[in-house]
Amino acid sequence: MDTIKNADNVVATLPSSARPSGPRPAPTLAQVETQMRASRSAVTPVLAQIDLAELERRGQLVSLSRRSEMSESFRQIKRPLLMNARQRRSPVQRATLIMVTSALPGEGKTFVATNLAMSLAAEVDTSVLLVDADVIRPTLLSRLGVRAELGLLDVLTRDDLDVESLIVPTNVPKLSLLSSGSPHPLSTEMLASRAMESLLMTLVSRDPDRIVVFDVPPLLVASEAQVLASRVGQVVMVVEASRTPSSSVAQAFAMLEDCPVVMSVLNKAPESPIARGHDYFD
Repeated sequence: MDTIKNADNVVATLPSSARPSGPRPAPTLAQVETQMRASRSAVTPVLAQIDLAELERRGQLVSLSRRSEMSESFRQIKRPLLMNARQRRSPVQRATLIMVTSALPGEGKTFVATNLAMSLAAEVDTSVLLVDADVIRPTLLSRLGVRAELGLLDVLTRDDLDVESLIVPTNVPKLSLLSSGSPHPLSTEMLASRAMESLLMTLVSRDPDRIVVFDVPPLLVASEAQVLASRVGQVVMVVEASRTPSSSVAQAFAMLEDCPVVMSVLNKAPESPIARGHDYFD
């Protein structure tokens, strides 16, 4: 109803003496679409406010205001992903769809997904949609201090929802969020459905320059991760240094054998002053 009201508001009002007599003709489809586009462009979206300073203080976010070893690490991580995404004739299909996962819980996949998205959004020619696709234990938006009732699973189960209407713009330029949505007992089946295929095609086709980063459940814990891995172009596997058993890492990578691009990120690794360029950015 709000959309219709906004559309009506952009129609010029004639003085009573100039109004034609008789019933008002119904607007054509082209006129309605023009009015709706005008109303959408006139509405300023409400931005979700992410407290960057507080997240940085708690160690959940790499600083965006200064260069550091960690920010350089994410620059190195994103560069090959961007190269694949920007090559229009790349053999990698759906390279703009990037999934971040791990073998086991607690390895830092959400930390990596969040900071990777932030780093990607800093690119001059790239916008980023960060999706909380961990439909089992969604924590991404709450970590960022953002609330959204409807999200990914709702789009897959309701025909009256459009994914673009549920995307939440933020105060971080070119970064938007999509929540996991309402819990569903058949979430694996929903992610494997034709509705999910249609949603992914929509995300790719509506904005070819947009990169979508999915934070998904650990591979060895939930079946949703393997389902999503088969539908995206690139996968980032987060491995916690000195903690994750090598057998678990091998098993997780084996589950990704059919994925065109799989990149690993070693998280929480001991710092080496020689290898890491200690004090260079201080």
